[in-house]
Amino acid sequence: MADVKKLAPFILKWEGGFVNDPDDLGGATNMGVTMATYKVYCKRKGRPEPAIDDLKHLSNDEWIDILKSLYWDKWKADQIKSQSVANILVDWVWASGNYGIKIPQELLGVTADGIVGKNTLAAVNNYPSQHELFDKIRQARLDYIDRICKSRPVNEKYRRGWCNRINNLYFEE
Repeated sequence: MADVKKLAPFILKWEGGFVNDPDDLGGATNMGVTMATYKVYCKRKGRPEPAIDDLKHLSNDEWIDILKSLYWDKWKADQIKSQSVANILVDWVWASGNYGIKIPQELLGVTADGIVGKNTLAAVNNYPSQHELFDKIRQARLDYIDRICKSRPVNEKYRRGWCNRINNLYFEE
């Protein structure tokens, strides 16, 4: 089964540190964690609402807990047989929210409700070729990038980095 610790270095490599780009709809981020996500995380942990300065000082332990609890677990990726397929799916939901679940669900022919349940997991794990599934998900992500750049032209400045990131995910048996 897949393991979040194998995906974490990949995401950290592509996310970097604190950024507050006015063109980024996510707003201020640190290691890829948006302020909105950090607020959800802090609320779940029973902490006070964080300020930007708190986000700037996000610890590695908090970061991995956010990745696991808010993204990896959303895909129930511990139950996905292929590490490579889990990686590309969780990285997509990390980067694009529920589109990273709904679009793969459409591709798999299950109800595209953004909720990973037994039918979605069965469709992932029982797909005849995990390598083919990985390639289809990768192409769907690249197509998604095309659509969001067309609908919001300011996103063009991110396209190359987004595509490089997607193309840096490889299928391994």
